Amino acid sequence: MKKILIEGSLFTIGASLWWGVIGVFYFKFVSFASPLELTIHRTIWTAILLIITTFYYSKWSEFKNIINKPKNLFVLFLTGSLIAINWFTWLYAVSTDNLLDGSLGYYIFPILSVFLGIIFLKEPYNKNKIISVGLVILSLIYLLYQLKTVPWIGITVAITFSLYGLIRKKINVSSDIGLLIETLLMTPFALVLFYYLTINNINIFSPNEPVLSFYLFWSGLMTLVPLFWYTKGFNLVGIGAASMIFFLTPTAQFFLGFYYYGEPLNIHKLISFLFIWIAVVIYLNELRKE
Repeated sequence: MKKILIEGSLFTIGASLWWGVIGVFYFKFVSFASPLELTIHRTIWTAILLIITTFYYSKWSEFKNIINKPKNLFVLFLTGSLIAINWFTWLYAVSTDNLLDGSLGYYIFPILSVFLGIIFLKEPYNKNKIISVGLVILSLIYLLYQLKTVPWIGITVAITFSLYGLIRKKINVSSDIGLLIETLLMTPFALVLFYYLTINNINIFSPNEPVLSFYLFWSGLMTLVPLFWYTKGFNLVGIGAASMIFFLTPTAQFFLGFYYYGEPLNIHKLISFLFIWIAVVIYLNELRKE
């Protein structure tokens, strides 16, 4: 049992740090491409790699069972749209030196997921969960009042990822097959958008730029490796421990944004983060009890 917990924790920590560190360095490196083009490549190459893994693990029967039901396709089209918006927003944050705002979104989303679960799934709640949700709302109101601007990057990241998790619960599908269908459904739109970039000569990926094109190909792998690791760790240690470890991701992004990339952190944004960090501590304490 102890060996299983250690193995699961290592997989989950590896995935969280991959998202929080390796993913940041990679997408910063390829930010010579626009966030739109990066989202396009992330969608297409993820779909292609998932087709290969589905062959390798012989999971086409699950794929067929899911797509045979129109309701499943509709649900996965919605979640595919949400994950595409989430990817684009976070890539925009990375490309425009707004990594702190991106980390804000990933701090908020688990707590927002609790709120959505209470509202739509009638999940149990207590005073501490309500306090953590209230602190998140208070932090956003404080930012809006003090800075006279909506932290739209963090809010978009949090809402899209929270809704993604909520809607995904409508069907029983493994994470890899679900993502395969989602990216396949988004691929026609990605191809149309790539055609638009090409005819306007604002694309990077082309035969004329083989080295840069090769760098963009790795966007799919950067998505799949942490996904498989996190899924493996999640299955071994359970939702509570995996959710707690996940907070390594926004924490790593925050430290990279502030200390390594030198993004500004004024007093008002710091205070809003303090509200959210307190909310996270309360949330983690509730996970510990489960």
